[in-house]
Amino acid sequence: MSWQLSWQQWPQYRLLMRLDKPIGIYLLLWPTWWALWLAAEGLPDPGLLVIFSLGVVLMRSAGCVINDYADRHVDGLVERTAQRPLAQGRVSAAEALQLFALLVALSACLLFWLNWQTVLLSVGALLLAATYPFMKRYTHLPQLVLGAAFSWGMPMAFMAIQLELPALVWYLYLANLCWTVAYDTYYAMVDKPDDLKAGIKSTAILFGQQAFLIVGILQLLTLLLLGYVGLLAQLSLVYFGALLCCLLAFVYQFRIAVAGRAGCFRAFLHNHYVGLLVFSGIALHYLFF
Repeated sequence: MSWQLSWQQWPQYRLLMRLDKPIGIYLLLWPTWWALWLAAEGLPDPGLLVIFSLGVVLMRSAGCVINDYADRHVDGLVERTAQRPLAQGRVSAAEALQLFALLVALSACLLFWLNWQTVLLSVGALLLAATYPFMKRYTHLPQLVLGAAFSWGMPMAFMAIQLELPALVWYLYLANLCWTVAYDTYYAMVDKPDDLKAGIKSTAILFGQQAFLIVGILQLLTLLLLGYVGLLAQLSLVYFGALLCCLLAFVYQFRIAVAGRAGCFRAFLHNHYVGLLVFSGIALHYLFF
């Protein structure tokens, strides 16, 4: 395969990496920052903060590229994705694979500044990012794989700082897993009619008429697990106040989501503020207590 990437194609690559839609970066960045602050018990080392933040941007971009490569033959059948560069033929499959490889290589360069234990854990992040886009063809639970991928920065953060993986990080991991499945089910509900026609699987299809109920249960589990994390980390009331605000945010999401597909998309986007609320609770605790 000859080298096909071109600077003239940067506007299309930018769209392919979804840099014009940073919601995915936020939803990956906030949990990573939760873990960094908890592992460091306050502001983490600035170098680690930069490394993990850049890693989030690069790996999210890589995930978007490989996702569109996997879906290049079906995106044209889905209203929301029909204008994507690969679906429209503005970027070739070869370009997409080369861009994915370049982004992964840049992410790997960041590992030179981390301990070898964290480097080993990073293999899991790559495997999850590379396999998630293909799961929607084989299972109705691709959102579960996405949750595992979006949560993998948490054990990496703890290993980079503490050189161990305490029980707390796994409760945090499970909380983020539940939260991701919940908000990505809202996202999948937007595409449900088109996905049914295209033969794409999702939790929105699996849950059917019970989707809103199950999303609510997953959100409640998220808050309970985050509450237990707060107890383990001996966080103050400011953190638990933030969780109460998250509960109100989830109620708001339900109220707008039941209005239809557009409401489900708004509910999905609103989860950026949930991630911010949890981070604010953690950061404010370590700043003042």
